[in-house]
Amino acid sequence: MERIVEIEKFTADETTEISLRPDGWSDYIGQEQIKKNLSVFIQASKKREESLDHVLFYGPPGLGKTTLALIIANEMNTNIKVTAAPMIEKSGDLAAILTNLDEGDILFIDEIHRLSPAVEEILYPSMEDFRLDIIIGSGPAAQTVKIDLPRFTLIGATTRAGMLSNPLRDRFGMSFRMNFYNTSELSQIVTKASNKLNKDIDSNSALEIARRSRGTPRISLRLLKRVRDFSDVADETSISHQRTQFALNELGINNHGFDEMDIRFLRYLIEAKGRPMGLSTIAAALSEDEGTIEDVVEPYLLANGYLERTSRGRIATAKTYDILKFALPNNNEANSETNLFS
Repeated sequence: MERIVEIEKFTADETTEISLRPDGWSDYIGQEQIKKNLSVFIQASKKREESLDHVLFYGPPGLGKTTLALIIANEMNTNIKVTAAPMIEKSGDLAAILTNLDEGDILFIDEIHRLSPAVEEILYPSMEDFRLDIIIGSGPAAQTVKIDLPRFTLIGATTRAGMLSNPLRDRFGMSFRMNFYNTSELSQIVTKASNKLNKDIDSNSALEIARRSRGTPRISLRLLKRVRDFSDVADETSISHQRTQFALNELGINNHGFDEMDIRFLRYLIEAKGRPMGLSTIAAALSEDEGTIEDVVEPYLLANGYLERTSRGRIATAKTYDILKFALPNNNEANSETNLFS
């Protein structure tokens, strides 16, 4: 079952996201420090008439890594070829992509941490020396053929920076961490997107969607589309605040952006009365995969202080107890229960 607040991209998101993406710095909202630095680096590269150095974007999904890559291509007035690491299965696939690049082109590889070691080895000389080393034949008759490549810019994006190998990470001249967006930034994104969808929205409605979007533009746009559906069925010319609240409540998303899975997760930790719970135990109790818990459910909760990871397991914070209206556990009670189960 797909969660409406899922940060990964749904297949149905593709077309709409493309139409709602900003084209330049003036339309891109948020990530201000990254925008400032990139703007300087792009201007310097254009002044020297050189290709931009290789760039790495990392952080949770849905924060605009692909959008930034497309804006860089627009600002550099060059072509961009977009692919994803799982699609590059063998070194020959990467060689075909690289040999079709023109001078100054940008190659964007999403989820770059999923490249196989064999493909990475091909990428190293390509990034450093703009040279492709291909082995033809096998055994004693094998020969290495060197092919010169045009100077290009590799832009890599990953949600798991820790899984990148050190040799690959070190070859990027620029590395930027994408941060979650605040409510004001998301509200502006929702308003701009609503205008592009030819549907008016009042400021309170945009703020309501922003508050429940878990700091992620992708979720904001998805919620906007669903709220628009409720508004259209009600024959509203403009999305009202009351309709927005009703729609989001019907979708099961509360004022903090929690859906049913988040609440089940946090309630389970609260019911442990301060006792740290291991990932495998939580996954079994919620009937979910450990990877789903760690990569999908936890990042937002961790980033916003609803959850803590300790050496012994996960615990709910005081903030969570307050929001869900539970009394904080007695320290002595928590410690005694921890000893019983340790």
